[in-house]
Amino acid sequence: MKYPWKTNLSALFLLYLSGAVRTQVNPGVCRFPLGMSGGQIQDEDISASSQWSDSTAAKYGRLDFEDGDGAWCPVITDEPDSLKEFLQIDLRSLHFITLVGTQGRHAGGIGNEFAQMYKITYSRDGSRWVPWKNRQGKEVIEGNRNAYDIVLKDLEPPIVARFVRFMPVIDHSMNVCMRVELYGCEWLDGLVSYNAPAGQLMILHDMPVYLNDSVYDGAMAYSVMTEGLGQLTDGMSGLDDFTQSHVYNVWPGYDYVGWTNESFPSGFVEIMFEFDRTRNFTTMKVHCNNMFSKWVKTFQKVVCYFRSESDWETTPISFSPVVDDVNPSARFVTVSLHNHMASAIKCQYHFADVWMMFSEITFQSDTAMYNTTLAPSKGPTRTGDNPTHKVDDSNTRILIGCLVAIIFILVAIIIIILWRQVWQKLLEKASRRMLDDELTASLSIQSETFTYNNNNHSSATSEQESNSTYERIFPLGPDYQEPSRLIRKLPEFTKASDEAGTSSSSASNTSPASAQDGVPHYAEADIVNLQGVTGGNTYAVPALTMDLLSGKDVAVEEFPRQLLTFKEKLGEGQFGEVHLCEAEGMQDFMDEDFISDISENQPMLVAVKMLRADANKNARSDFLKEIKIMSRLKDPNIIRLLAVCICSDPLCMITEYMENGDLNQFLSRHEPEGQIALLSNAPTVSCRNLHYIATQIASGMKYLSSLNFVHRDLATRNCLVGKKFTIKIADFGMSRNLYSGDYYRIQGRAVLPIRWMSWESILLGKFTTASDVWAYGVTLWETLTFCKEQPYSQLSDEQVIENTGEFFRDQKRQIYLPQPPICPDSVYKLMLSCWHRNAKERPSFQEIHRILLECQV
Repeated sequence: MKYPWKTNLSALFLLYLSGAVRTQVNPGVCRFPLGMSGGQIQDEDISASSQWSDSTAAKYGRLDFEDGDGAWCPVITDEPDSLKEFLQIDLRSLHFITLVGTQGRHAGGIGNEFAQMYKITYSRDGSRWVPWKNRQGKEVIEGNRNAYDIVLKDLEPPIVARFVRFMPVIDHSMNVCMRVELYGCEWLDGLVSYNAPAGQLMILHDMPVYLNDSVYDGAMAYSVMTEGLGQLTDGMSGLDDFTQSHVYNVWPGYDYVGWTNESFPSGFVEIMFEFDRTRNFTTMKVHCNNMFSKWVKTFQKVVCYFRSESDWETTPISFSPVVDDVNPSARFVTVSLHNHMASAIKCQYHFADVWMMFSEITFQSDTAMYNTTLAPSKGPTRTGDNPTHKVDDSNTRILIGCLVAIIFILVAIIIIILWRQVWQKLLEKASRRMLDDELTASLSIQSETFTYNNNNHSSATSEQESNSTYERIFPLGPDYQEPSRLIRKLPEFTKASDEAGTSSSSASNTSPASAQDGVPHYAEADIVNLQGVTGGNTYAVPALTMDLLSGKDVAVEEFPRQLLTFKEKLGEGQFGEVHLCEAEGMQDFMDEDFISDISENQPMLVAVKMLRADANKNARSDFLKEIKIMSRLKDPNIIRLLAVCICSDPLCMITEYMENGDLNQFLSRHEPEGQIALLSNAPTVSCRNLHYIATQIASGMKYLSSLNFVHRDLATRNCLVGKKFTIKIADFGMSRNLYSGDYYRIQGRAVLPIRWMSWESILLGKFTTASDVWAYGVTLWETLTFCKEQPYSQLSDEQVIENTGEFFRDQKRQIYLPQPPICPDSVYKLMLSCWHRNAKERPSFQEIHRILLECQV
């Protein structure tokens, strides 16, 4: 395999001779394409986990090529593991890789598939795979935004690998295809790993200096690093002042790995280097810090041992550099290795002062094709200049026998595990079938208790109407159904039914807009059941409100479809899809009171809810009702309906979409202000901005509650983020596969966001403004934890439901979400008030909004 970078070796060699401080590999120069686009990498060296068809096989995943159907495309299944698909490249030898490029499937305009995000794993031997992480510890790489542009991403840190896998992050909302290229150069060192003591912490004038190997890709055990490469081989030599760095916004000491002599009674640090094959070593270069004013010097002496095969040579080499107490500059110390033949080197670096710090260690060698140091008594050798030794067949047979025995044992263990899992699933399925039968019988008897009658019907009429099971318990739509395990676990259920009946009867004598407790609950007859295009209801709307709107025309204009440009699919459901689009000229269709910072000649980012053309009449009717309702929602913190396309199929409603996406993803990419954020170089959100976010969500919910609208799925996933931390409440969360784990699925039918739902919503099917307040408390908790984990992450779904029963029983055994570390006591007190067992004791959104406005951060 030939590479264009070889023509630059002479220039690099001249730099070395001129005395310039250079590492063996310079990442700024080592950026040559390795052969995907140029064809040097052969088809047989490109493989994949799966493919759509023969025309989208791995060999078609070459950057800037349009062969076959235009790219590699994996098969997308419904399995939750979104990282099992990969495109693998075998470079045949170790390479230093500094850059990657990706592209989607364009296929002359026919294709529109690409990977928006992906990860990289790599291996030096084909058996141990390492996930790549950037210098801040993040694995996900932002990919393409369309199917034709090439997106190049620097690997910081670079990697040393022979095998590389591109793994698209698949959210199942769209198909993915990839074309890729690797950039770098051949890894001439041949170093595959080094084992060393972990770097240590220095306290310098009360300032912590972290001298750990932060990008080491091996294992860490008992403060020893093994089987990996890291900062000593990343091509970046440290500065003279070890507290400074080439890398922006990292902690002091980042470029160096350092040790103090207080931790090493022997007086030296031992590092072992493993290589890809036996080599003829000429020199070793060690880049050391020599800031002696801070008790740091280069090593006093180094002693190196060599291993050719399995045994270490008894006679080492020793080298002592001149100790420099005049020049504090960092420098390379060159150690002659006298053409020793070895596949591993073990060096002991002796302290010259309190601290010793290295930033790079490189080796210069020639590959040894044959081992000339073995005794000929082990077998006959080939005649000529390059004798080799015969493999000990008896040892090989023993090794193979041991491996076969281990394989048999592992297979037996796997079979036992699989058998137990199958048996458990059979038992669980039988148990669920029994529980469903119990539930249907139990709810049929008790359903009369849950007949919420807001029309003063007689009790006899109520009894007549209480025949159903699920529908009566969850009157707001088919997506919310009773968890099948609850009734058996709650023997006091009649008590809850009585309480629900009492509360409903008190509400029945008031109009929806004038309920005295501020948390009106509406009977099935009083709720307009709108089936959203994605399979989830939007808002629970009182029939009274719907009646007031029924005589009015839609207050938004028809928008030309041809001005919409597809960007990506946000979600989909039974009746339609939600797409992210760009709309040209949308400013001409918006109300005068709509505030937008988008210039008139700039396309606007919008979300388009699209009803499938084959949707039934009920779905079409609900879609038009939803348009009518959404057109009346005009609040700065509620997503606005901007325009519609209803003159022809498919019916579309066009709503705002915020450029920073949803609040859950936005916060998970940020950190709170503080030392951790400074060390990790992560973007931050201040406490003041978090308070501003929480206040806006409360304001939007205050507006909805003033209309007696119940959201029923309030969470950070349903809040969108704009510029300057602007928040707007939406309802896309249930449709996105990204958040499928936030919804509890009952035997494949119903979905419930149980971790955000109040106890009465789960047990009684009662959705009110008060249950939205409960969800707001959970949303506030998410916000202050930066969405780093799910609510009740320590509990399984079943345990969350059991905890709901504890809220119902109210025996002080219920589990509350803990106070986030950055959450003030006053705000946590507000959260706890949102989770009162008694709905009447929970604050209204007007109160929540007022409290947050009065609370100073």
